Amino acid sequence: MSKVAFHTLGCKVNHYETEAIWQLFKQKDYKKVDFQDRADVYVINTCTVTNTGDKKSRQVIRRAVRRNPEAVICVTGCYAQTSPAEIMAIPGVDIVVGTQDRHKMIPYIDQFRKEREPINGVGNIMKTRVYEELDVPAFTDRTRASLKIQEGCNNFCTFCIIPWARGLLRSRQPEDVMKQANQLVEAGYKEIVLTGIHTGGYGEDMKDYSLARLLEELEKVEGLKRIRISSIEASQITDDVIAVINRSEKIVRHLHVPMQSGSDTVLKRMRRKYTMAFYKERVDRLTEALPGLAVTSDVIVGFPGETEAEFQETFDSVRDIGFSELHVFPYSKRTGTPAARMSDQVDDDVKHGRVRKLIDLSDQQAKEYASKFEGEVLEMIPEEADKEQPNLLVGYTDNYLRVKVELDESYIGSIIKVKLDKAGYPYNEGTFVKVADSSGPLSLEAEEIGH
Repeated sequence: MSKVAFHTLGCKVNHYETEAIWQLFKQKDYKKVDFQDRADVYVINTCTVTNTGDKKSRQVIRRAVRRNPEAVICVTGCYAQTSPAEIMAIPGVDIVVGTQDRHKMIPYIDQFRKEREPINGVGNIMKTRVYEELDVPAFTDRTRASLKIQEGCNNFCTFCIIPWARGLLRSRQPEDVMKQANQLVEAGYKEIVLTGIHTGGYGEDMKDYSLARLLEELEKVEGLKRIRISSIEASQITDDVIAVINRSEKIVRHLHVPMQSGSDTVLKRMRRKYTMAFYKERVDRLTEALPGLAVTSDVIVGFPGETEAEFQETFDSVRDIGFSELHVFPYSKRTGTPAARMSDQVDDDVKHGRVRKLIDLSDQQAKEYASKFEGEVLEMIPEEADKEQPNLLVGYTDNYLRVKVELDESYIGSIIKVKLDKAGYPYNEGTFVKVADSSGPLSLEAEEIGH
């Protein structure tokens, strides 16, 4: 029996696709082993979102080659898509497949074993107009299932290479999404995270179909308890989406709405498609629809040309909106993007000083958000045992608070109710109340607080 080992770099979508590629190997009777072990085939799923992503990907590829020089080394993912020649030039790399045609990987391996000639299977992603259907009936991680609903992005923000790595927006057929949602529920998952490269853009390339329609369909999936949208742009939070969220029993009180900057002039240079006034208005509307909503976001600090005044605008915007958690990144140049060629790059020391300020504000806001729920009973799904204290389980509530609770491991993956005893960040402490009733409505508490 041949052995295969995987290493995934980068985002949730990559992790999802590694699971899909593993399904293909599984059907051919491969045995999965740890990446540290000696395998016959190594699959490295790469990331290219930053220059560091490229560098890390190259390091991992070399590690696999050293581990077993006889093995077939397959490289896939975003870095493979944007720079196949660079990867083919690494001694020991046998097969390169980009962000499409993953089902060809095993035939390529068979071909390589016969001919012993390296194979570059990367095509022009910009010509791809159809969503590549990849089946994932279950995940190695047992608690939360990702469900990929779209691929690609049409935005071309000036700091981002992703449209070149993933191509233009294409949505998965609704019937395929529904089929997989039902499959995941049958496999025992209570929560599904809708994911994609530009998740909120789902349906923009379809006639008479939209994200709002898809959410309505998913609401009807029997046995599904929680629907989480991994990320949605402010411009995609339509009135229809808000109305569906308002009516829903299953969509959780957490949305990730990337902001990137709180200054209109910076947003314009980033080629983002909204103003801060619009962004704030959408977030306000959402908070009305879902009281207690957790809004998380991403911010890039030190974008080329960012002045002290523009940074202050971002700081003030963050302070005014009040996020439950913020991911703060110092701007880093990505070769091949317009922003990397802009002349007025911000000094690293200035960047890091600003990052620090924003992280301090964000930590304070996260604690403030969590403290609103102290003493309340919330629903959570325990995901794993705590590394330092194995008698504690760690998981997320529906409104994305990370809670530690003293419980037996048999509760992993079930929906339970916990009382939040002590709010904090990054962790809150809770006490187990009971197992949530799986047949009744999602949560009495959630309804009482206006869900």
